[in-house]
Amino acid sequence: MGKVYKYGENVDTDVIIPARYLNIADGRELASHAMEDIDADFSKTVKKGDIIVTGKNFGSGSSREHAPLVLKLSGVKAVIAPTFARIFYRNAFNIGFPILECEEAAERIQGGDEVKVDFRTGKITNVTKGESYMAEPFPDFMHELVSKGGLVNYVKQK
Repeated sequence: MGKVYKYGENVDTDVIIPARYLNIADGRELASHAMEDIDADFSKTVKKGDIIVTGKNFGSGSSREHAPLVLKLSGVKAVIAPTFARIFYRNAFNIGFPILECEEAAERIQGGDEVKVDFRTGKITNVTKGESYMAEPFPDFMHELVSKGGLVNYVKQK
């Protein structure tokens, strides 16, 4: 269960991690700049297990893998949105970072709500409001990618 950070539509990769920080090699330091152009307090207040909920087209823009990586390194458990940019979607699963597409959840969940996610079933529970929403559950292969920490770990273990 985690607290929700809520953002609007078309949050692009330059907002998730501004390009001016891409020369930072240390992942934790890089993550300290996550979302800072849209939410200056994000990196100071995000806790392990927190969840981002956004409008449509999350992760648009460049194909940088840094975007889902900084969210994962920040402790974000998942991102829920009606739609994701396809490259962000692929990059997220490649590094083992779970994302869920669910328009109803994205519309109904508010910032600060406490939310639980069951990735096996796709059930998203808004504990604050006492509501549940259904996202498409991960296919078994995608669930395995996430549980193993991404594509590289998955291949190494095969």
